[in-house]
Formats: sequence, structure tokens, C-alpha cells
Amino acid sequence: MYVLQRIRKFIRIALIILIVAAVVLGLAVVTVNSYVVNKEKSYIVKAVKGADEDDAKLSSAQKKRLQELDPDCIMVLGCGIVDYNTPTRMLKDRLDVAIALYQQGVAPKILLTGDNGTVSHNEIHVMLTYTKKAGVPEEDIFCDHAGFSTYDSMYRARSIFQVKNMVVVTQSYHMYRSLYIARKLGLSALGVSADQKTYHGQSAREIREVLARNKDFLKCIRKPSSVLGGEAIPITGSGVSSHGE
Repeated sequence: MYVLQRIRKFIRIALIILIVAAVVLGLAVVTVNSYVVNKEKSYIVKAVKGADEDDAKLSSAQKKRLQELDPDCIMVLGCGIVDYNTPTRMLKDRLDVAIALYQQGVAPKILLTGDNGTVSHNEIHVMLTYTKKAGVPEEDIFCDHAGFSTYDSMYRARSIFQVKNMVVVTQSYHMYRSLYIARKLGLSALGVSADQKTYHGQSAREIREVLARNKDFLKCIRKPSSVLGGEAIPITGSGVSSHGE
């Protein structure tokens, strides 16, 4: 009986410890998430609702703020493809907004960054083809084939492409983390969010993003190198050598 009581007591204590640990961890996750969002929301210049020319057109005040940054480029973060020639709806919206900003003279270059880890999943091929078809000169387009994560994309923007100031284009839910990483790595960045009304599966993305913000918050403390390095391709020159096609 005494042994059984001791076991029951041990189980109760263990459960209490687990519950307290879970509560503390949950509070930490929520706190970090809120911190990243609140810290970066003022750096989002505009949230674009739609991807046509009028929606992506900047007010004089917005354009002035972006131009005061003197951006080296407009970065477009990859987010999946339908097939070898077709971007997902989210990626298409990002590309359309970035192209519109380029055409408005916001920055002289576009930096496309995404996952080109396998032959069957070549985000960069799709992004580059789409951007060239829109009329952007190929020398003004730079391609990062090793943007395997948001962190890698930001790290390589600085280390490989020697970017100092940039405008980031992605959806709003992803923008806070993107700008946070950029700033922690020493980049000056402002964001223009390319949002449609609704994307399929957005609720799941929002949940994953909370965890991703926590992951990259910790990663930005350590500041590890990107998965791949490489020779410098200065954003101030021609981007043709980065195309790889």
C-alpha cells in the first residue's frame, strides 16, 4: 500500500510539472510571436489587396518612404509551384506586385529567391520565366537557387548578393518574420505585402507561422550560416550569371 501511494504521488507531481511546463512553453510561444509581429508591423509600407496594377500602385507618401530607403532590390520569396511552368496563386501575386514595384521605379533590381533543391521542384525557373515574360530586363533579375528557407534567403541576400537595403514582397502573414530576420542579419528592409482576399489553407499557414516565428527568433540569436555559400554576385551588377539556365 505504501509503495502504491508513493507511485500515485509521483505521478501527480509529474503531471503537475508537465502541465506547468506546457503552460510556460505556451506562454513563451505566444510572447515571442507577438513580439515579432509588433516589432515589424510598422515596417510594412503597404498591404496589397489584389495583384493588378492599380492595387499595387503606391501613394506618393508610400513611394517616398520606399525611395528614402534607397533599396538595392525588390526581393520575392518563393512559395511553391503548380508545375514546371506555373507558379502557385500566392507566388503569382508576389511576382505581380514585385514587377509592378519595379516598373514604378522603386528599385533597380529584382532578387528571386526560392527552393531549387530538386529537378522536379524548381521555383526559380518558374519565377525567372514569369518575370522575364513580364518585360523585366534579364540583367536586372537576380536568382538565388538556394533560398531553402526564409532565413537562408535573407542570409544569402547579404552574403552572396551583397544587398544592404531592400523591399521584401511576400504575403502579410509571412512578412513579419521575413523583416525580422532581415533586420537581425543587418539588412535594412521594408515590406509590401501581396495579399489576395483569401488563400486556400490559410488557417493552417497561420498556425505554422507562429511556430516558424519562434524557430527563427531563436535562430537569429545564433545567426548560423546559410545551408549553402558560394561566390559573390553583387546586386549592383548584372544578374544574368545567376540565372543558371
